[in-house]
Amino acid sequence: MARTVFCEHEQRETDGLDFPPWPGELGQRVYTRIGKGAWQKWLVHQTMLINENRLSPMNPEHRKFLQGEMEKFLFGDGAEKPAGYVPEAPTA
Repeated sequence: MARTVFCEHEQRETDGLDFPPWPGELGQRVYTRIGKGAWQKWLVHQTMLINENRLSPMNPEHRKFLQGEMEKFLFGDGAEKPAGYVPEAPTA
């Protein structure tokens, strides 16, 4: 039976994550309060941030930035798009 959580991001009961996706207290908070769908949305946003800002997950300053954006995205009012970001047009 799948584990369910009340997802704070989506404001509904949904499937929970299988394990904490981030180390430490924040990872545990995400595990207990965020659903799989919201986490997938964050991963798409995180990828966009990494690509548009040319971030390296190996750089401690970049990881700290991404952690802050993750908290804003999942638990706050949402994270910002990079300056000048233009989403790709859907392909037919």
